Formats: sequence, C-alpha cells, structure tokens
Amino acid sequence: MSDFTLDDRLSGDSLAVLDLDLCTVRLMNDARFPWLLLIPMRAGVTELVDLGVDDRLRLIEEVAGAGKALKAASHCDKLNVGALGNMVPQLHIHIVARFVGDAAWPGPVWGSGAAEPYAPDSGRDLAERLGQAVAWQLQ
Repeated sequence: MSDFTLDDRLSGDSLAVLDLDLCTVRLMNDARFPWLLLIPMRAGVTELVDLGVDDRLRLIEEVAGAGKALKAASHCDKLNVGALGNMVPQLHIHIVARFVGDAAWPGPVWGSGAAEPYAPDSGRDLAERLGQAVAWQLQ
C-alpha cells in the first residue's frame, strides 16, 4: 500500500470521503449526481483482474457497502455501478445515484453536460455524512 498514488485527475475531480481496508472513497465534485468513487489502494492496478482473490472479494464488499450508504442517503431511484477506465486507467469503481429525470436520465452520466461543483461547505458536509454512512455499512 505504501507505493499507492491516487491519479491526479481522480484527485482533482473529487473530494475525500474516507479510507477503507482496500479502497479510498471519494465523492465526485458534481452536485448533479451523488457519485462515489472507490479506488483500490494498490500500486499499478488498472484492471479488476490485477487484484488478488482476497482483494477482489474485499472490493465487492466495499462497493456493496458504499452503494447501500449512497442509496440510503440519496433516496435515489437507481444505482449505476461501473468501472470503465478509458480516461483514467487506474482502477476505480463508480457508484452513481440516479434519479428519474436527472440531468442525464436515462443515459449515462459520462459526457452529459458540464460538472456543477458542490458549494465548498455542502460538498464537505456530504462527504462527511457519506463517510460515516459507508463506515457504518461496513462495520
């Protein structure tokens, strides 16, 4: 874990939420969509298959816990979960709360308009609340 470095783009586009056993959790800085990123804290990992068996199992549990927390906090209609990596190769999992009629509904959030950053206080507050909720889900 000591060689892990968060990709600059992921860091710049998101707010810190918390670190779990495997993943660092980040909130995308786009108020249109409550959107978490889970990034395994393993150096050089670009694909799910790059993780060992234990880390893959841990990843799915952390994704499930973060998804439950995001769904409960947002009261969304649907969770979108995906790992694309076309723009940022570092392995990261997107968990996006979607609402019927949101800015991209029913299409994907990627490429749908310009991000609308959170006001500083509201982004930090949401990141803190989601961090507590994710930690509670995974205890």
